[in-house]
Amino acid sequence: MAPDKIFRHGLIVGKFAPFHKGHQYLIDRALKDCGQLTVLVYANPDFGAMPQAVRAAWIKALYPDITVLQPLDPPVDTADDFTHRDYVRHYLLDKRIEIDAVFTSEDYGDGFANHLGVTHRSVDRQRLAVPASGTQIRADVHAHHHLLDPAVYRHFIQKIVLMGAESTGKSTLAKHLAETFQTVHVPEYGRELWEQKKGQLELADYVQIAQEHQRREDEALKAARRFLFIDTNAITTLALSYYYNGGALPELHAIARNCISRYHRWLVCADDIPFEQDGWRDTEILRTKMQRMILYDLTERGIRFDYVEGSLAQRIATVRRLLDGPLA
Repeated sequence: MAPDKIFRHGLIVGKFAPFHKGHQYLIDRALKDCGQLTVLVYANPDFGAMPQAVRAAWIKALYPDITVLQPLDPPVDTADDFTHRDYVRHYLLDKRIEIDAVFTSEDYGDGFANHLGVTHRSVDRQRLAVPASGTQIRADVHAHHHLLDPAVYRHFIQKIVLMGAESTGKSTLAKHLAETFQTVHVPEYGRELWEQKKGQLELADYVQIAQEHQRREDEALKAARRFLFIDTNAITTLALSYYYNGGALPELHAIARNCISRYHRWLVCADDIPFEQDGWRDTEILRTKMQRMILYDLTERGIRFDYVEGSLAQRIATVRRLLDGPLA
């Protein structure tokens, strides 16, 4: 054990739902006093919106040098104190984990440590250093996002992708939705590269479009609040690759498949607005054909989507209803 450490091996147990800055304060304090630190993450029932594996991954990503474990079949949260304490005691024995200190910010800390036969270190019990609680944050995670590390908060941002053929109003709607919901949007990268190459794209260019577009999505999450609106994705890029180049590379197919689980909500912009020829687009006939291709592809992949149509104001109103509704 390092000479500046008080304890050889410390333990922290919690739900971490979500993992907030109060938890980080507790871990940081434990790391100052312990040569080694183990964190147990569990809840029963688990949290559907942030399951145990996700919560453990947050901690491991922010603290790669500590041990993060996910006990299986823990007692229900409503079980008595003795049941929980004894479960942890037997878990540690089974895993041959020997600790000499428990760190908590809870009233149960003394009894828990006594049951394990180790020292208890109480940290910020009155929540003065970091006034945060999981219950408080779960009630409105977006209002309390400042209590979460950005890497954790990104989990709660809903990625809303806008689909549709060219000149169906995706770009305009994405921009205005970002303004309406006071967040950011991701413009279509494919259009940018199309103009740079004067419309002369090769199959590999479509892969680059899909990869760069997703990279920009990930980057935009850092500035988003509650929602991130995204203009187009790799499924549209795949359709364009086939239309203009007669095929697509396997890498593009793989990226398109991964889109199925990448977004929280899919919106398809209707082709009921006047076609706007800006010098780069094809024809209105292509728009109709491409729209059908996209709708067919989404249906074949089993992707549930909502249709938005009418004027810009009508479309924004539709999205407002959808995002404020029971599936929000």
